[in-house]
Amino acid sequence: MLRRELPALALALAACAGSEKAGGDGAASAINADSLMATVRVLSSDEFEGRAPGTAGEEKTVAYLTERFKALGLLPGNPDGSWVQKVGMVGITPTSETTIKAGGKTISLKFPDDIVVATMRHLEQVEAPASDIVFVGYGIEAPEYGWDDFKGMDVRGKTLIMLVNDPPVPDPRDSTKLDSTVFRGAAMTYYGRWTYKFEQGSAKGAAAVLIVHETGPAGYPWEVVVGGRGRENIDIARADKNAGRVPIEGWIQLERARELFRASGKDFDALHRLAASKDFKPVALGATASFRVKTSLRNIESRNVVAKLEGSDPTLKDEYVIYTAHWDHLGRDTTRQGDQIFNGALDNASGTAGLLELARAYKQLKPAPKRSILFLAVTAEEKGLLGAKYYAENPLYPLAKTLADINMDGVNQWGKTSDITVIGLGNSTLDDVLRELATPLNRTLRPDPEPEKGYFYRSDHFEFAKKGVPALYTGDGIEYIGKPADFGAKKRAEYLANDYHAVTDEIKPDWDFSGGVDDLRLLFEVGRRVADGTTWPEWKPGTEFRAAREASLKKGQ
Repeated sequence: MLRRELPALALALAACAGSEKAGGDGAASAINADSLMATVRVLSSDEFEGRAPGTAGEEKTVAYLTERFKALGLLPGNPDGSWVQKVGMVGITPTSETTIKAGGKTISLKFPDDIVVATMRHLEQVEAPASDIVFVGYGIEAPEYGWDDFKGMDVRGKTLIMLVNDPPVPDPRDSTKLDSTVFRGAAMTYYGRWTYKFEQGSAKGAAAVLIVHETGPAGYPWEVVVGGRGRENIDIARADKNAGRVPIEGWIQLERARELFRASGKDFDALHRLAASKDFKPVALGATASFRVKTSLRNIESRNVVAKLEGSDPTLKDEYVIYTAHWDHLGRDTTRQGDQIFNGALDNASGTAGLLELARAYKQLKPAPKRSILFLAVTAEEKGLLGAKYYAENPLYPLAKTLADINMDGVNQWGKTSDITVIGLGNSTLDDVLRELATPLNRTLRPDPEPEKGYFYRSDHFEFAKKGVPALYTGDGIEYIGKPADFGAKKRAEYLANDYHAVTDEIKPDWDFSGGVDDLRLLFEVGRRVADGTTWPEWKPGTEFRAAREASLKKGQ
């Protein structure tokens, strides 16, 4: 039995955390820092091997979460009576060879130092013979902004080089700022995400897409690309084996891209600047690229873990509020010297622990909320939001009867704040509910301090948003009580530079979950208000998800 594989200490900690008496008034007070820390300590321990899908770490994680939900007295979340939703996936480990010729010479590109190349086709080998290289700027077609980086060029069978993020279009009234009317100014749109770039390559029939990596616009260093794309990639198993996807998907280091452009007689920096204009036209580099990717394939039956608190209203219990957190992280890299385990303490053992804390708090409510609450711990977020994508494509309960998704990806571990960050602030009326609840506590809502990094498109709630379900995704505040004004910004920068997707994402001696508890209690009250309310959350006018919601409600799906 899987439970026997769990360390005795883990089960003891879980039992202790679950049996603590809640202090203070109200069910939300059941959420406390000690039990949150205890769960994070278990999930981020070496025994869970970094919680990668399709590994022994997944087996232990799924068993642990199932036992915890059972112990809390929740119901199995799958209508078939089980605690899991099976997610069929394919693991694809690439070994690649890349040859680029420009200006009469071959440019040497070493994996993974200079280039990371993979395929998401479910084939043992994918080849893209020598094809012309074309620089297509940001690779964007956005008619609402009058933007077209392709200008009608047929790029079928070509290798496309694209820049990451959105074009930084200067404000015509103030050149020190970005034009907020084009790609939302400093805030990244979905056009800026790497997933969109590869989707464009697929739609255009390209042979390959290479994204030029720049740490600032990407929002993370090169090591994150290597750790995420240079090892095993995972995708949902599909009948066509992803035949419609661009054959080659890759990233190239900035300096190597500059070298390629120089060899082609082009000025990379000048073309980079030109790409921020609507007048940009594709530029053929007069160079060629060829790729060969050999893959090791394995079938993976991963799982979303699902628990349910049934609503108390006989009619409304068939409507749902969902809380999500991804249980997975990057697993173990046996090719590394020294520490091989990506423990993922903050990302996202803390969010998963928060999910359990919320479940425990909801069980304190007598009676239960009128609508049902679903606690969904999803798989493979780190591989492209795959568990959430699978649920959104194959919902256990109709999305037209799902009022909201409230997502947790990291819980504040540095103490109390007077504010709370809302990623995508202003998108939906869920923000208004949160503000109503936060104001009496003298807490304010703050927009994403780094909108250029596109965090709204980088966590599980996005898959629900794409289907029209109103979503709330919060992050740490930055105004830490009793700390210097720049404390929050410094700690955030420190984490991103040193620990994000690194083996060092482990519990630190200075962690203080008191602020995380405050945030979780707010999220509890938001969900409770929605579950008992008479008004459904809505996307606000002008948001890109409103039409999908209206269509979903009309169809009743």
